[in-house]
Amino acid sequence: MSDRSGDVARRETGALISSDKVEGTAVYDPAGNSLGSIHSVMIGKTDGKVAYAVLSFGGFLGIGTDYYPIPWAQLRYDTAQHGYVALLTKEQLEGAPRYETAPDWGTRNAGWQADVDRYYRGPAFPSA
Repeated sequence: MSDRSGDVARRETGALISSDKVEGTAVYDPAGNSLGSIHSVMIGKTDGKVAYAVLSFGGFLGIGTDYYPIPWAQLRYDTAQHGYVALLTKEQLEGAPRYETAPDWGTRNAGWQADVDRYYRGPAFPSA
């Protein structure tokens, strides 16, 4: 049996967390209502900064699930809820750009990043 005590330092410290622990973490609106969970994080290839959290929302067992890239700056970790609080409501999320899991989605929607950035820079969102 291997000693897995070393995994803690690699997966989480006081200020850092591994992406595999972020994935699946619950996301709430400011009132504490569930919005979904983090499906993945998008990291800049050249700057290494987390740009977006992709929120999975709706559906059942992955069928009919929508995926919403949310700027990382729109999320705050809440230790009491053991999850992230998004600075948006369910209604704002439902109006946000989303994508599907089709293999060619990225090539058909090359402007998705600009659409997401434009949406979250709107007047309804606090500047992050």
